[in-house]
Amino acid sequence: MTPEYILSIDQGTTGTRAAVFDSRGNVVSYSYREHRQIYPKPGWVEHNPEEIWNNTLLVIREALEKSGIKSSEIKGIGVTNQRETTVMWDRRSGKPVYNAIVWQCRRTAPLTEKLRESFLETIYEKTGLYPDPYFSGTKVWWLLDNVPELRAKAEKGEVLFGTIDTWIIWNLTHGSRDVATPERGGAHVTDYSNASRTMLFNIKKLKWDEELLEIEGKIPSAILPEALPSSHIYGYTGPEISTKLFDGKSIPVCGDAGDQQAALFGQVGFEPGEVKSTYGTGNFILMNTGSTPVKSRNRLLSTVFYSRRKGSAVYAMEGSVFVTGAAIQWFRDALKIIEVSAEINVLAESVESTEGVYFVPAFTGLGAPYWDMYARGTIVGITRGTRRAHIARAILESIAYLTRDVVDAMKADTGIDIKVLKVDGGASKSNFLMQFQADILGVDVVRPVIKETTALGAAFLAGLAVDVWRGLDELRKLWRVERVFKPSMSVDERERLYRGWRAA
Repeated sequence: MTPEYILSIDQGTTGTRAAVFDSRGNVVSYSYREHRQIYPKPGWVEHNPEEIWNNTLLVIREALEKSGIKSSEIKGIGVTNQRETTVMWDRRSGKPVYNAIVWQCRRTAPLTEKLRESFLETIYEKTGLYPDPYFSGTKVWWLLDNVPELRAKAEKGEVLFGTIDTWIIWNLTHGSRDVATPERGGAHVTDYSNASRTMLFNIKKLKWDEELLEIEGKIPSAILPEALPSSHIYGYTGPEISTKLFDGKSIPVCGDAGDQQAALFGQVGFEPGEVKSTYGTGNFILMNTGSTPVKSRNRLLSTVFYSRRKGSAVYAMEGSVFVTGAAIQWFRDALKIIEVSAEINVLAESVESTEGVYFVPAFTGLGAPYWDMYARGTIVGITRGTRRAHIARAILESIAYLTRDVVDAMKADTGIDIKVLKVDGGASKSNFLMQFQADILGVDVVRPVIKETTALGAAFLAGLAVDVWRGLDELRKLWRVERVFKPSMSVDERERLYRGWRAA
């Protein structure tokens, strides 16, 4: 039997990863490159789209070289990405007109306030999202109003908009015979899950919404990508990419999902009620809610989970926590208390408790279920006896508390008694944090063998499109548990600690 492999591109907030997976779901090889974080003003966050694309090419080449396989044995390419981050580029030249505005960026808070005042219910009913600078719509609005001549070019169809997946797929397929554009540009596409994070997409109709385009700055529909299922052949690698990377073979680009949806897919969360939490730069908790979106009474988001067929989708409820892993980076890079991130675990475990110290990591406001864009970080409970170890422990514990805030809201909204939380992402490697998470939730926390399930989810979606895998049952058999963390804290202690968090 001929070996079959899938290449997965995982473009994240801090860097880009390429991974080669075999048909058993094993990682054959991977490569990773960080990119610059650009902060032009306080609260503003940008990335260079061309740097991201160049890094994408580098990690693909490195992963293929490390794999030892023939690059022509790659059956398909899956893409997953930091969501909401917004790129606009010239249709003919392919050059970005401005840096990518990152999901963390708060520059559009004044525009968001206008939407909250007049259109909050309209936006929530159509998109499942609460107006916030987090989402793409107001970023596009800002670009159209602030980049010289951009609005006029947009109205003429001379520029394109996309989230990062769109930018990568457009470049991968540039010049392909399979892309029917006069300039032989790339496939200008996104999937339903990424589109659902723009605040411009009607998640019930699975279409871009004219009313939303109008109220969010009169955005011309000509700049929008075509929204398609998450497992779908969008196009093939163009001649230049095929020659450079794949021995001249055109490879189908056939999987696409936002990073958090891809992680739930990689965790084989295919049944309604299954929940995962990804511990990355932020923390994102998703619950599969089945074939219809669930309206939250507790300020959670409804979003598209994935789609395998045009015009239909599986939905998810989501709680987005903006700063979790980024708080560890702050402890390392800004305060310089530790040299490498892993040292925070050693410090945290060197004390029995925080001695009443609580850390609220609201560096860019608070996400679900609070949605307070003006909240700022704080440390409370400090005494003369507080040491750096107490603060280190408080930082890790804050991640678990914020996760419980969301899980409790999910329980209230759905009536589902969550018994298991599947976890992934960088901070899930911390045994201390995972045990505390199990303790503060009172449920089993399950960590899989493959921690970076985001890349795996993109690979699964791509593989389904080209029949490397035949269905969801086959994928379930590939998922393996590495460790289960069981709650060991008393109910009284759990609730005492959580009351302190709520008071903070």
